[in-house]
Amino acid sequence: MSTVQKNSNLSRRQFLNTSLLSGAAIMSGGALSSLSAAATPTKFHFELSLAQWSLHKALFANEISALDFPVVARKTYDIGAVEYVNQFFLDKAKDKTFLTELKKRCDDNSVVSSLIMIDKEPELASPDAKERAAGVEGHKKWIDAATFLGCTAIRINLHGNGTLDQWIKGSVESLRKLSAIGKPLGIKILVENHGGFSSSGKNMSEVMRLANDTNIGTMPDFGNFCIRREVAGDLWKSACVEQYDIYQGVAEMMPYAGAFSAKSFNFDEQGNEPNIDFLAMFKLMRASTYRGYVGIEYEGEKLSEDAGIRATKKLIEKVRAQLSIG
Repeated sequence: MSTVQKNSNLSRRQFLNTSLLSGAAIMSGGALSSLSAAATPTKFHFELSLAQWSLHKALFANEISALDFPVVARKTYDIGAVEYVNQFFLDKAKDKTFLTELKKRCDDNSVVSSLIMIDKEPELASPDAKERAAGVEGHKKWIDAATFLGCTAIRINLHGNGTLDQWIKGSVESLRKLSAIGKPLGIKILVENHGGFSSSGKNMSEVMRLANDTNIGTMPDFGNFCIRREVAGDLWKSACVEQYDIYQGVAEMMPYAGAFSAKSFNFDEQGNEPNIDFLAMFKLMRASTYRGYVGIEYEGEKLSEDAGIRATKKLIEKVRAQLSIG
């Protein structure tokens, strides 16, 4: 989970003025979602979900448990859907006792299990065929766990190494294999911009185009668009030296969106994210056909996790009201 970078290649106004006017001319069509030139909808409605990473400090400190998460989402924040991160129950994918209790707590609190974000499995986009095969095998148990919990998707990583061509080829191959496993179970395979080659919207849209499978899609995240860091091969820790334009990246991923991650870090006195224009991001979503859950993912340091989640929720609700005309 990385920090968003402040610099971008295009200003958000310049990009939005060009991209929203040209619509499909910029985007490739026909996947989980598509931008359209249709008239502005009279009401812009979507439901909120809470990303488990928003509480990663509390979870890693054992202040709350993975089983507490759906209860906290509902009772503390009145959010009725959750996005799990497998890091918080890495050894529980096949533990039916744990999964049954987690599902019960969701049911008892009227909470929907939306998806599981999968980390710490072998690299799916590796140029090494054996590593890719191990990655597919490692994700199978999480597809089963997602099915048991009632999720509709898993989020996978395509960090990548080797050349771009190797990354594209390996990514498409692994995605198709996972989709063949997930599709009969009703589990979509979603890719987040999450480091390495996957932090380029152009790269992601090309992989989606080549995969050509409606059960494969993207999970646009407002952050995670650093495509090159100071230390070669590093995903998160060293300084970003090349940043992909975050608005262009989200726009390029939206035609294939199967989830939407509203990442936040800081807030100004007006309650806005000073480095991410939420109104611009949600205009990109409104211009698409995606109306699924919007995940709250607070990752800042200045506010507490509790305050950050609340501030993000308030900002999203303000933007949603601004973009609704009926």
